[in-house]
Amino acid sequence: MASPRRSVEGRPLGASASSNSSSPGSPAHGGGGGGGSGSGRFEFQSLLSSRAAGVDPTCARLRASESPVHRRGSFPLTAAGPSQAPPPTLPEEDRMDLNPSFLGIALRSLLAIDLWLSKKLGVCAGESSSWGSVRPLMKLLEISGHGITWLLGTLYCLYRSDSWAGREVLMNLLFALLLDLLVVALIKGLVRRRRPAHNQMDMFVTLSVDKYSFPSGHATRASLVSRFILKHLVLAIPLRVLVILWAFILGLSRVMLGRHNVTDVAFGFFLGYMQYSIVDYCWLSPHNAPVLFILWNQQ
Repeated sequence: MASPRRSVEGRPLGASASSNSSSPGSPAHGGGGGGGSGSGRFEFQSLLSSRAAGVDPTCARLRASESPVHRRGSFPLTAAGPSQAPPPTLPEEDRMDLNPSFLGIALRSLLAIDLWLSKKLGVCAGESSSWGSVRPLMKLLEISGHGITWLLGTLYCLYRSDSWAGREVLMNLLFALLLDLLVVALIKGLVRRRRPAHNQMDMFVTLSVDKYSFPSGHATRASLVSRFILKHLVLAIPLRVLVILWAFILGLSRVMLGRHNVTDVAFGFFLGYMQYSIVDYCWLSPHNAPVLFILWNQQ
């Protein structure tokens, strides 16, 4: 029999045809390489396009080597879009102050000391406190410095007074008490500092602003009234000492009962002292306020 016809390399023509007709992904064409075949085609196409465009083949080869297909694990670059807006900045009060001022540190330290000392001195805040048996006496002192007590007492004395000098003094005392109530209520409404946590809200005749503690109205009234009495009443030395002790113990009782912090009472003493200066400067008399005295005389 005649042998089958062979090609120049000595292989059958059928085998050669079958190998040429194999798919590009077969092992004969290196399809098993996967990424290597794709990268080779990308480099070949880059070289052809660079020659057609007149670009240096070396530069084109470098670009092809830096392509996402050639570099394993790289990500394609996204199209350049509009620049993203920067994140919104926080308000000034929400930012963390990493470099506080000396004044801020001093105020925070003073506040911490104030809260600690007020809690230590609140020995009559409740019946079960260490000095709970003294609480009724402290509440009696609270009534003695209340605004209603002083207003009613001043009005009664003014009604019973039968001298122009006495009426003048009592009229200015009434003016001082009304001024004190107005100023304390205004400051409490502006500051709105809560009363201590260990306070029991069993106070005598409270108003809406009495839920706030700064400043102490009893302390302002004690300082104002004691300075007024020492200035315009002729008293013996023991009575003058008693007035000063009453003002001091009244302010201390506010802390012992847990009604106020120490700074509330301290500022209250200062405010009451300054309020008397205003009353003394605006002193009412039959010469500068004759209408008030005439109306009261007609009553």
